[in-house]
Amino acid sequence: MPFVHRHDSTASPALTDFFLAIHGDRLLLRTDGSATPGLPAIGAVAGSAGALAAPIFVGELNGRPIWANAAPDEAGIPAGHEWLDMRPLLALLPADELQSIGCARELLWWNARTRFCGSCGTPTVQVDTERAKRCPKCSALFYPAASPAVIVAVQREDRILLAHNHNFRPDLFSLLAGFVDPGETLEQAVAREVREEVGITVTDIRYVTSQPWPFPNSLMVAFQATYAGGELHADGREIEAANWYARDALPTIPSPGTVAHALITNWQQAL
Repeated sequence: MPFVHRHDSTASPALTDFFLAIHGDRLLLRTDGSATPGLPAIGAVAGSAGALAAPIFVGELNGRPIWANAAPDEAGIPAGHEWLDMRPLLALLPADELQSIGCARELLWWNARTRFCGSCGTPTVQVDTERAKRCPKCSALFYPAASPAVIVAVQREDRILLAHNHNFRPDLFSLLAGFVDPGETLEQAVAREVREEVGITVTDIRYVTSQPWPFPNSLMVAFQATYAGGELHADGREIEAANWYARDALPTIPSPGTVAHALITNWQQAL
């Protein structure tokens, strides 16, 4: 049974339920010396990392409820558990577990940033019937929201466009990506990001897939596109270098589990 995102204001945590303690971009997981970590149960981490201090009900995984809480630090690690960075887990954990972790990460981020009404400053209260917060003074409603971003594999004959962003480690190259501006379609955002970052135009923009990206609250929407014209040059602000790469001469690319890796390897393997 896959992960089910569900709101239930009447739920209460049980010792056998899954529990996700999250500190920044790190997560407390059960390791027990295994190569593949697993989600811990509340009974195993109760009293550690603030586990039961007003946890958020996230949903269900394989029929078991999942709870989450933001840990104030990484102290109090129970035996057989470790704090692990979330990004490398993209290549290790099953998709349904990753989805539950991503959902928990985004809900905690939203919860921390909606403690007060953005209109009048009054402390908000949780709505019982749905995943939302309400201002008891002005009745404003606040829902969890994802910030849409586009990522695109641009092809030119038998080559793909890869770029080095100034935030990347020195040897890493990836696809062009950026957030969608207000009033834009996703396709317009693709064309604009490519034009702004490397100075070329694209055509034949085609949707491929999407991936929740809980760092902290994005939805990556992936596209393919074809080079249409212009001279390739990095903008020198976000993009420090960009080039066309052949299938057998790729630089270091993002790790498995990312939508960027999937787009690049799917292109590489296509004949």
